[in-house]
Amino acid sequence: MADFLKQVTPVKLEQLLLDEDRLLEFIASEKWKEGYVCRKCGHNNYCKGKKPYSRRCTRCKHEESATSHTIFHGCHLPLSQAFRLAYEVCLDPEISTYELARQLDTRQMTCWKLKKRMMECIEQRGKLEIVHSSQFAVRSL
Repeated sequence: MADFLKQVTPVKLEQLLLDEDRLLEFIASEKWKEGYVCRKCGHNNYCKGKKPYSRRCTRCKHEESATSHTIFHGCHLPLSQAFRLAYEVCLDPEISTYELARQLDTRQMTCWKLKKRMMECIEQRGKLEIVHSSQFAVRSL
């Protein structure tokens, strides 16, 4: 994802951030680019879920949203702000959380928590990835 974000111009980023549907579509395509596998039962067939770009396992009916098990999971910022924060961190990993809070007009602690999550991902994998691979715990039957 870091490579993608570094290639995005500020104008393209603004266009992407205007439409949350496009953001969810991008996150879903990155998350399931190697195919869908149910985290609960390991099945790989799915149908459309209740939320936009979510997927529901056809075997166990477990539904997974596009943002679950990603760096955006449980984020308290709107998706467009969280994506902008990821963009800023990829461009300048040394950016302060105070500067991020000022740019996004949000609390510094919220920016600190999300930046910390992103920096841990970068340190573990050498790059920022949307999907946390450590959370791919699929139970086998």
